[in-house]
Amino acid sequence: MQQVTVIGAGTMGNGIAHVFAMNDYKVSLVDISEEALAKAMATIEKNLDRMLKKERITAEQKSATLNNITTYTAMDKGVSGSFLVVEAATEQTELKLKIFKQMDELADANAILATNTSSISITQIAAVTNRPEQVIGMHFMNPVPVMKLVEVIRGYATSDEVCNTVMDISRKLSKVPVEVNDYPGFVANRILMPMINEAIITLFEGVAGVEEIDTVMKLGMAHPMGPLQLADFIGLDVCLSILNVLYEGFGNPKYAPCPLLVNMVTAGKKGVKTGEGFYKYVPGSKEIVVADNFKK
Repeated sequence: MQQVTVIGAGTMGNGIAHVFAMNDYKVSLVDISEEALAKAMATIEKNLDRMLKKERITAEQKSATLNNITTYTAMDKGVSGSFLVVEAATEQTELKLKIFKQMDELADANAILATNTSSISITQIAAVTNRPEQVIGMHFMNPVPVMKLVEVIRGYATSDEVCNTVMDISRKLSKVPVEVNDYPGFVANRILMPMINEAIITLFEGVAGVEEIDTVMKLGMAHPMGPLQLADFIGLDVCLSILNVLYEGFGNPKYAPCPLLVNMVTAGKKGVKTGEGFYKYVPGSKEIVVADNFKK
């Protein structure tokens, strides 16, 4: 019960691996790219160094955390012996279904298969496996080492035992698990994404500028980050994918993505990850400025 696997070494995957490893789990981190794995380990070490500098961990804890993680490019070796496999790949339905078919074939028969999806149906994902009762959503928030919430999503067939186990594991990670049912967007993104989309529509219609919209929400609603900056942080492509899931799932026009969001993603302006979205971002700098297209 101490061996877990994380599939995907991106932002969410390396954060999930970090948290499990820091809580004494042995972690197999799997990705098809050696470069992605090396980048993930560098990110984890950088985040641990930040915690060490703030005296939240000791040098021994940093070393133990890093030693608890082993990287693999072969999924069969990566999932072997794990009681829990957490998929943290890109938010694309077909990709996740493909990965879950592989996970089901290769993981131990009693292993729980979890997905970090933020919007895709757990029931749909479970349906491609031969163990739907052992499939569950385990939606961590970004940045994973900092954010306390884990949205635990039950699919149609998820067993009580599996749900209770994942809730307990989340608590052992010093997280706060919240159990929700399997509907498009679950709770977090069903509420968050329409707000972000409405902020983009407000900009699109010329009601106010980027900084003005974010300032209203930060100072007027006590949000730590404005919705447009948050969209950049999440990734505009991810926001678009989630809104499409909501729109297709409910068939309600209120979830239709703003044309401005669609155009920005098509143009490759995806937020922090590409260096520009509603704001411009310089690597290594905390300073951000409004993107040229939105300057007055």
